[in-house]
This record gives sequence, structure tokens and C-alpha cells, in this order.
Amino acid sequence: MAVPEVDIATFAKRHAAGAAVVDVREPDEYSEAHVAGARLIPLGEIVERAAEVPSGETVYMICARGGRSLRAAEHLQGLGRDVVNVAGGTLEWIDSGHPTVAGDAPG
Repeated sequence: MAVPEVDIATFAKRHAAGAAVVDVREPDEYSEAHVAGARLIPLGEIVERAAEVPSGETVYMICARGGRSLRAAEHLQGLGRDVVNVAGGTLEWIDSGHPTVAGDAPG
């Protein structure tokens, strides 16, 4: 089954409603700018840290453009998680004028 995908406009609505978000970029990318509230689990750590991804709710996966998050989402979907890939990623989020936060902790 293909991983569902949403565009930035749809993701913005889901995010505003409190959706869970996992950012799979590297720590330096995340600390530079990320979607508020996004949990950092780099793609290279997704296999061993899969248990940290919330279950029982839809989780939106994001990276810079949508490629890494799609790979992570495919893995998590195989584990039974309800995941959606954010097409366009953080770069399109920023280009669309949505706010980001900086720093190491989800904010």
C-alpha cells in the first residue's frame, strides 16, 4: 500500500489542529529551522527508534523536501503505524510563509 501524502496547505490545517509531526532530517537541519512541535528522529535512526513514533493516531512525516520522510513513512507503515508524508517538506513550508522555530528541542 502506498504511503498517503498531503500538500503543505493540507498539512498546515492538520498541524494547526494539533497533529503529531516527526522530522527525519539531521540534527543540524532541525536545529536551524523546524515545524513547531515536530519530534526529531533522523532517518538513519528510524529503525531503532520506531517505538518513539506515536501509535494510535496519524503521524505526519516531514524532511527537507519529502524524500527522506517518504522512506521513513514506508518503514513505519510496514510496522502498522498510521503515517502520512508531507510533500514539499520543510523547505516548501518555509517558502509558503509558515513559521518555524530554531533550536534542539521541539518548540
